[in-house]
Amino acid sequence: EFQDQVGEVVTGQVVRREEGTVLLQVARTEVELPKREQVGTDDYRQNERMRLYVLKIEESHRGFRVIVSRSHPNLLRKLLEIEVPEIAEGIVEIKGVAREPGQRSKIAVVSHDERVDAVGACVGPRGVRVQTLMEELRPEKIDVVPFSEDAKTLIINALSPAKVNTIKLNEEERSAYVVVPDTQLSLAIGRGGQNVRLAARLTEWKIDIRSEEQAAAEAKAAREESAS
Repeated sequence: EFQDQVGEVVTGQVVRREEGTVLLQVARTEVELPKREQVGTDDYRQNERMRLYVLKIEESHRGFRVIVSRSHPNLLRKLLEIEVPEIAEGIVEIKGVAREPGQRSKIAVVSHDERVDAVGACVGPRGVRVQTLMEELRPEKIDVVPFSEDAKTLIINALSPAKVNTIKLNEEERSAYVVVPDTQLSLAIGRGGQNVRLAARLTEWKIDIRSEEQAAAEAKAAREESAS
């Protein structure tokens, strides 16, 4: 029954907890949501219905166990495919997903039809599509950003909503030195470093962020060192 559903999304109803594992009913099968696949902000109240990512089927001494996840990045990817017809049709493509479950996610998308705006398609009219995802994963905030083959543009997009002044890339180390306005530093870094951490994961570039003031001080120190 579940062999063809590995890697897909199913809807389950919470039945009970057993030593940290949440057991849910999906059709006629009881599936397991282990602690490591749970999200801290979920309640898992009895009879609560939620969507789950089918991770794998394990064989045990008691038969087969279906393991599901609420924290896997592919849950968000699959939910987006379900909510956005343009993705199902291949017009819009998801190029990357970076997720801190229950807190915040960033998704990079690209359109293969110049008449279709990839971000607009995913957000939906008046934000209804992305709002549906956030309702399912509440209180997770979801940022949808345009993908670009140009690394500088992609990094700038990924750091949104923060504005970027300048960016220098080190191709060998795959690192970026980013300067933002003084007033935007905390926004670019995010609470606990979350914004820059997700941007780095989404772009697969190491990102060092400086405010204008910090960058100027570093440049001055470098000049003085080379002069001496």
